[in-house]
Amino acid sequence: MTLEDIKAAVDAGQTVYWVNTGYVVHKDRLGQYLIIYVLNGSCIGLTDRSGHRLNGKETEFFIAGPAEDDEENPARQSRPGGQGRGVAPGGAGAFPLGRQV
Repeated sequence: MTLEDIKAAVDAGQTVYWVNTGYVVHKDRLGQYLIIYVLNGSCIGLTDRSGHRLNGKETEFFIAGPAEDDEENPARQSRPGGQGRGVAPGGAGAFPLGRQV
């Protein structure tokens, strides 16, 4: 998704995810677009300071399909293609944004 696509989708009330469903793009009351890690609320801007370059690749942003039971649709937990960040080899969880050591 392009920057414009992401902003339009968020403005239209759609839920846009980054990398997996643990990261949601949100527009705050100041009009800033943020990527929020839903488990602890930490966030980064959707773009760099210039406001023109995404903090992520266009291919990493997506809108999930209709809500379905996650057990029936395990791919819903990650971005299309089953690829995603936040899980280390062997399934161990990675540190959320801002907490890496």
